[in-house]
Amino acid sequence: MKKCRANYSFEYAGPARVVIRDIGPWDEHPSVTNDVEAVVQELVAEGHLREGQQLYYFDSDGQLDEILVKDGRFLGFAPGPADGRFER
Repeated sequence: MKKCRANYSFEYAGPARVVIRDIGPWDEHPSVTNDVEAVVQELVAEGHLREGQQLYYFDSDGQLDEILVKDGRFLGFAPGPADGRFER
């Protein structure tokens, strides 16, 4: 069971990228967007996200964005690839 409140899954997209998907249900869980600090802390604490890796996020609308992380902490959001894809 996840320690933070958002309900999400993650996968590795090559050695330098982690991709998370917000899976809800949003009437029971906040979105990753609304709980992003806790999500980042959890991924770092559990060793799933290391310094230098990029963190991408498919939100509840299917939009791919990047979650900016520095020193294990959330910094902000950035647009993901325009076509919603990236090369592995």
